[in-house]
Amino acid sequence: MREDEDLLLELLNTTPVSGTVEVDELADDEVASAWLAERGSHTMPSAARAVRAAIQDVVRGVSAPSALEPFLNDVRSVPVVDGGGVRWETAIPPEAAFASRMVLTWGDLQSRRPGRLRPCANPECRRFLIDRSRANTAQWCSMALCGNRMKARRHYERSRGSSAEGLAL
Repeated sequence: MREDEDLLLELLNTTPVSGTVEVDELADDEVASAWLAERGSHTMPSAARAVRAAIQDVVRGVSAPSALEPFLNDVRSVPVVDGGGVRWETAIPPEAAFASRMVLTWGDLQSRRPGRLRPCANPECRRFLIDRSRANTAQWCSMALCGNRMKARRHYERSRGSSAEGLAL
């Protein structure tokens, strides 16, 4: 499960901001196909981009979770008889496997750890994080990137406010 969560996060974070411009690391079909193949999937790049955008919108609160339903249309639970009884397996056609897997992973995160998958608190960032901390207090996609920037910005604003108050006296 952790492997799927890491893959979901990696997929969601393929649209970072560089400077002030959003970059789509999967925009080129050849690059996207290689990215997917490295992760064991041979899905169409357009399907990966579509599920990424849909999940990003749901996590950001732009779309309702029902927007993810089309990615689950071909998913079926199938009973399998084995030595000890009957168990249920998920059956997904290969062409829908990647998108369905990402939506199922999102759903599992929502049910087991609601609110842990969220956008970075830096308003200039487009990345996401899965908060795995015990206290559920993580705010930034990366402490080295956004965390330090946001803390430095707050410190600068506080110190600038203090010096401005001193001048006003």
